[in-house]
Amino acid sequence: MTLHATRESPWVVALNLWVLCALGIALGSAVGSTGVESWLHAWHDDIAWQIVWDIRLPRSLGACAAGALLGLAGALAQGLFRNPLADPYLLGSASGASLGVAVALALFGVHPFATEFLVRLGLTGAAFVGAVLAALLTLVLARGVQQTLRLLLAGVIVGVVLGAMASLITLMRPDVLQGMQGFLLGSTSFIGWNACVLMLGVLSVCLVLAVVLSRVLDALSLGESTALSLGLPIAPVRVALVCVLALATGAAVAQTGLVAFVGLAAPHLVRSRVKTSHHWMVVLAALMGGLLLLAADLLARLLWAPQEMPVGVLTAVLGGGYLLWLMYRSQITRTSP
Repeated sequence: MTLHATRESPWVVALNLWVLCALGIALGSAVGSTGVESWLHAWHDDIAWQIVWDIRLPRSLGACAAGALLGLAGALAQGLFRNPLADPYLLGSASGASLGVAVALALFGVHPFATEFLVRLGLTGAAFVGAVLAALLTLVLARGVQQTLRLLLAGVIVGVVLGAMASLITLMRPDVLQGMQGFLLGSTSFIGWNACVLMLGVLSVCLVLAVVLSRVLDALSLGESTALSLGLPIAPVRVALVCVLALATGAAVAQTGLVAFVGLAAPHLVRSRVKTSHHWMVVLAALMGGLLLLAADLLARLLWAPQEMPVGVLTAVLGGGYLLWLMYRSQITRTSP
């Protein structure tokens, strides 16, 4: 089975994921907490059309875009640090983005899921700045990315400290506590067309840069000495990769809050289907991440309808269960004769 999986064509896997994402978006526009009545009557009912076009469709498209950003960031993190356990939040970027959003909420008094374009852009910028500063602080404390253990410890420390600072701000400003609670739980409920445009724009830029830099990731997978012997500019490329990683993570986190495990699980699921270079990995991981968050969004709407479960809680439960199963399967494989 493993040999068959590694021989699958990346084109076939990409096409399958693309079709599944398209079907998921179509299904998400038709299904909601109140059923499919709005979709059935959308063509001759203005209210039903508004529900489908202005609420369900941008929410589904935005969930797919946010998941794609996290999947892309996860593939970059695992390739950059040569660690299959790396995720978009490894460098403390999630806590940094949360701190940036908390500061923006405290200073400007805006809701994290407001639909105005300028507010969205401001929150995305605040999350991006927070994520970049957290990543840079982690790299400074770890003295680079050569030692994985030191990097992980630095990321944990930065995440805890910045998370505590974000909590302190919410305690000092109780008026932003409710907004931050929704942000920390993760939600796709308030994604509108403006958020979709922002995330799709950031995704396009990050995907192009990731594909361009994928050759360096392939070289780093063979070892840093090999990459240096090929004459590749390792230092500036690492800075560029960290910036792309922070931008993708910050854009997704600013629009949906903290969504766990999507960036970690998406590259693993891709590797279970196909063995390929990072040129394809970043593309396939983006598609897989979009499909994962889209599926979680659909489940969040339907499990307790008409109430909704926070999508971040659902991805944490499902993602944690998947990783436990993966660990159990690898343990069985190692112990089997």
